[in-house]
Amino acid sequence: MRFSPTVLVISALLVACSRPAPTPEPVRAVRTVTVQDQKASAHYEYAGEIRARTESRLSFRVGGKLVKRHVDLGETVKAGQVLAQLDPQDLKLAQDNARAQLAAAQANYDLAAADFKRFKDLRDQNFISAAELERRETTLKAALASLNQSKAQTQVQTNQAGYAVLVSDVAGVVTGIEAEPGAVVSSGSTVLRVAQNGPRDVVFSVPEDKVAQIRALAVSPTAFKAQAWGEDKPWWPLKVREVAAAADPMTRTFLVKADLGGAASSQVQLGQTMSVVVELPQVAGVSKLPLSALKENQGQTAVWLVDASSMTVKLQAVSVAGADGNEAVISAGLKPGDVVVTAGVHVLEPGQKVKWLQEPAKAGAALNPPSPATAVATTASTAK
Repeated sequence: MRFSPTVLVISALLVACSRPAPTPEPVRAVRTVTVQDQKASAHYEYAGEIRARTESRLSFRVGGKLVKRHVDLGETVKAGQVLAQLDPQDLKLAQDNARAQLAAAQANYDLAAADFKRFKDLRDQNFISAAELERRETTLKAALASLNQSKAQTQVQTNQAGYAVLVSDVAGVVTGIEAEPGAVVSSGSTVLRVAQNGPRDVVFSVPEDKVAQIRALAVSPTAFKAQAWGEDKPWWPLKVREVAAAADPMTRTFLVKADLGGAASSQVQLGQTMSVVVELPQVAGVSKLPLSALKENQGQTAVWLVDASSMTVKLQAVSVAGADGNEAVISAGLKPGDVVVTAGVHVLEPGQKVKWLQEPAKAGAALNPPSPATAVATTASTAK
């Protein structure tokens, strides 16, 4: 039987225009882990700084021009050591003026006392009236009051002249210099800061949402510990002394001061950076999953669950309570026995067919057939 060329061409065109059969969707192999009830221990870590328990801000009691500074930053000072000096010229002139006024008041008093003595003798002989003697007595009392005032003023000016020298009240280390020679400083303005010898504190800041937990854990003797950065030293226990009542207006954090203890205080330097760890109480009834198992879905954290009967996956929203190393602590959304995908979560779709990473025959005894790598991770997580 012969076909015409036209029929053959039409047949060929029809075959060419027909749609190819759809390619079957590939079945992805997934790595999974089985959810178990576990206990999670979390902690907060903050950067701290070593500070002296007491730091004095030293200043002059009088104003003037700073002419000399005797100590430098970081220098150790002793109690009674001279730290800085003001120009004493004006203070000495004021002292000389007070002394001159004292001399005048003393001369006025001596004259009033001599007059009173003479008029008292005259009164005893009835040569003057009692009223005249009372006037002389009043003059003597006024001269005495003026003399006492001049003495007090002279003592004040003497003290003021002495205040031109700034002396350290305590032994310690100079931690700050606020004014240099040549500057005119006012009375009470800080010139130097001296950290007193003695106990040392670890000072660190915590955010507003954590300060309530820090206050609650402050009574625990083991909740806080610190270690110097970059040094292979043991962790030192801390005892919280003070938690700020108000947040810092700039950083909105609360300042915490913790006692480092006498033995550790001798091994650290002022200003040294410390790593502060706050251990939180263990929480039971949670699950731990690798961080790679988490997926963001419409603003919520979710995981892929494997339905072993149909070998398909579906999204399940979960609540993350925190992290424990490289694992996420799940507080809600899962139950023991759930099978969670731990790798390749960003390429899966709801209802997608999957298969175990291992052969089904090797996983027949368990609901979840984890790969050797996943099994090791699960064992390690359970050991925690």
